Amino acid sequence: MKPAATRRGVLVAGAAALAAGCSKYGGENDGGGAQPEPSAPAVSSGASGSSGSSGAKPSGEPSAAPDELAKTSDIPVGGGKVFADEKVVVTQPTQGDFKAFSAVCTHQGCTVNAVSDGTIDCPCHGSKFKIADASVAGGPAPRPLPPQKITVTGKSISLG
Repeated sequence: MKPAATRRGVLVAGAAALAAGCSKYGGENDGGGAQPEPSAPAVSSGASGSSGSSGAKPSGEPSAAPDELAKTSDIPVGGGKVFADEKVVVTQPTQGDFKAFSAVCTHQGCTVNAVSDGTIDCPCHGSKFKIADASVAGGPAPRPLPPQKITVTGKSISLG
């Protein structure tokens, strides 16, 4: 007759199985653990609603200076562009008038992902913010997007 399994024996066996499973998916040498979700790609569009680029420069185009966020020509008049990695959105409500705001929605902290038809749009719950001042244009967001400081020098836009 086999002896009945003890509580301690079951716990020890379970812990050993868990440890074996964990070592298979992540250890000291490979960074282990859960991998962070990639951030959403930057999306831009003008007042026409056409979608823009992800921010990658095609080969052959000059790359931006190290502290440069964008060229002024990258920001459409009446539209804008989201820079997800920097958590900032830059808009150009009228020719030559550049504005920058936090890309973090004031509703529940999602990153806005598009600028179209005169608004900065959050994909999570539908909040929309006006491109001129980031005031709430619709949705559940309780406050405008906070302004961010940018510097426009010639044809270059930099943070700060």
